[in-house]
Amino acid sequence: MTALDRGETPDPAAENDEVREAGEEAAASADAPGGEDGPDSGSVPDGARTTERAASGTVPDDAPEAAGDPVEATPEAGAAPGTPEAAEAPVLSEAEAELAAQRELRERIERRKAQKEGPVAAGAKLSGPAADLLAAVRAVESGEKPATAFFDSPAAAPAPRRAAPAAAPAPVRPPGSATAPAARSASPEAADAVAAVLTRGGAPASLAQAAATTLGEQAADLLVEDPWQLLSVPGVRPEQADGFARALLGAECGPDDGRRTAALVGWLLERGALRGHTALDATEVRAALAGLAVTDPEAAVQHAVAEGVVLVFQDGLDAADAGEAGSADEEDTADAAQDADGAQGDQEPVTVLLGLDRYALAEEALADGLARILNTCEKAADWSDAAAAAPSPSAAELIRATAAAGLVAHSGGESARAEPAALIAAARALGLRAVGSAHSADGMRRLADAVGDPASAVVLADLLSGAAGPGRDADGALAVDLLVVLDAPQLDVEAGAMLVESLADGTRLVLSGDPGVLGSAGAGRVFADVLAARACPVVVSRTPDPGPIGELVSGIGIGELHQVEAPGKEVVIVPVRDAGEAVHRTVQLVADSVPRAIGVPPSDTQVVTVGHGGSAGTTALNAALKQRLNPGPGRFGGFDPGDRVVHVPAPGRVVPGTVVSADAEGLRLDCSGTSVVVRPDAVESSVRLGWALSAHQAAGMRWPAVVVVLPGDAAPGLSRPWVCTAFSRGERHLSVVHGVDQALPRAVAEIPVQERTTRLRPLLEALPVPDATQV
Repeated sequence: MTALDRGETPDPAAENDEVREAGEEAAASADAPGGEDGPDSGSVPDGARTTERAASGTVPDDAPEAAGDPVEATPEAGAAPGTPEAAEAPVLSEAEAELAAQRELRERIERRKAQKEGPVAAGAKLSGPAADLLAAVRAVESGEKPATAFFDSPAAAPAPRRAAPAAAPAPVRPPGSATAPAARSASPEAADAVAAVLTRGGAPASLAQAAATTLGEQAADLLVEDPWQLLSVPGVRPEQADGFARALLGAECGPDDGRRTAALVGWLLERGALRGHTALDATEVRAALAGLAVTDPEAAVQHAVAEGVVLVFQDGLDAADAGEAGSADEEDTADAAQDADGAQGDQEPVTVLLGLDRYALAEEALADGLARILNTCEKAADWSDAAAAAPSPSAAELIRATAAAGLVAHSGGESARAEPAALIAAARALGLRAVGSAHSADGMRRLADAVGDPASAVVLADLLSGAAGPGRDADGALAVDLLVVLDAPQLDVEAGAMLVESLADGTRLVLSGDPGVLGSAGAGRVFADVLAARACPVVVSRTPDPGPIGELVSGIGIGELHQVEAPGKEVVIVPVRDAGEAVHRTVQLVADSVPRAIGVPPSDTQVVTVGHGGSAGTTALNAALKQRLNPGPGRFGGFDPGDRVVHVPAPGRVVPGTVVSADAEGLRLDCSGTSVVVRPDAVESSVRLGWALSAHQAAGMRWPAVVVVLPGDAAPGLSRPWVCTAFSRGERHLSVVHGVDQALPRAVAEIPVQERTTRLRPLLEALPVPDATQV
């Protein structure tokens, strides 16, 4: 399926036991006599500290929002700015930091294994109250202290349960313009050094800034030492990296070079993440490596695991075993993969999955967080009166389910969004801090209108970043008692992990959405995995979408493309022969036919097509629509005042707007009443004409009228979720520019949701949670 290009997403608030233990050991050794200068200070490498900070679940409000920018590593503890230690400390790139973290992790695993093999002193493994009790017993036995010494003072009272904090006021946003967040960039000196290396290797110098930003300030040295690091730069393909490596290394360069194979494994997994996978089958990875001229794919995979490029998991193990397999050392990992693939003895074959640590940590943190929310909620809440006053039976079921469980999944179409709105209103009437979040600003406005309170809804990305919403309490948790997440299929695994880590114990969470639409732009399938794992109560809405469009979309959801009656021209099919005619008819519909027959102006009509390229993709359609609706020379970086655009501040997030003007500060946009300034250097990468969008870009938004364009070359990109998403974007009118013949009904009937390889479902199924029920 052709879809919106997707990059990396913000690092989640994930938790990894091994990295956390490493951080604790470092903190303990820093407090010990000798401080940081001691021989066993155990300072945490930058990469480990970065992961540990993400694991803490606390994200500062001013954290960078650009997806794919890992949280920048903090300086080494104890080296104050301006001191000789700080001046002499080498600045590690993110790649070096991650490798250092992996090496540190393996060293600690080796030390623990060695300790296990030696004699263990009695009580040496105890900690906390157990260790104190053992020390007291030994003190009494040795006569050092009398027994009564331990009974003179009463036992310490247990820590009181944290009361729900008072609602924090919503952050006040100034009425002035909002500037798009600055993207992380490397220094000019680093970019110049990288440009020199790229020129030496025959690569275009235009990649210098991207390479320096991706690899860090030491990018030039990294590329000289390992030219295949160029593969980590977005858009670079293996054959291009191979040519660059041959130019730098000459005869030393070979297809089985460990640096090459490790980079290829990481590149394959990153490509898998763009398709939504959080892990890939090891067999698939080995086959892909063979297609890239690697003569021994098995050895290449084992080398990549040993180098810390990827983690290995065995499908079918419980959560604890999977975590151990994922963080095992080189020897254990190789043995696990060999046993799984070879099916030695009477063992049945086990599927071996390879994954990047960022997604592995996110899925594990998300599973633990969902279990915590489900198990810490007060189950005895009495919301019976609120349920009795609900506007519909499905809304009453949702209210009762939420009163009885900390985590609830709710599924339904566009009309079913009224049920979470009724839940929020009922909870707020009970005095609870209830907030709903949506994927887009349009969804937020529709939710706020349904609840009747503008403060009851927020865009999910703004809620997580702190740009809007109820604020956070003293512990850094969101100041809410009930959070409803609409458009849940658009929630990727990293955003999901960050979300649950931001919720305090006792908070109720409701995930709501249509399981038949396209999934998230980022990796993972959170909503589908929660539904499939049966880890919580599920409320299935019985509220149908009204009208001909609702009837058409309901049929698509079950794999049937019905011909519906549309006396008011709610649904119109416009057959075309080729892509050129498709573009012509689309412009005619938007500019003339829909305004005249339906009464919807071009500004309220959205075009949706399969992809960006091709003779009738978004690029071609936007050019034709601009020429008809707002012609101009494009004097502001290709844009003119009045142009309809979309601003993409981060991959997967689309903000529609209109060009107002431009000056030295950047391109000024009006995004639904909010003034946004996009810096000049970010305009080309983050602003596109917006009369025509892909279905992924349009997800979570609706318009009065929608024109769906299906030229002949769009047939390979069609699927049931794509059709369901595109056709359900229109509120009053849907026109289908149809040029794919029988490919459309075949896609609806035979091409269901694209499967994604994830680990969240088995992790949820392995967790001890209360019995899930079908409401």
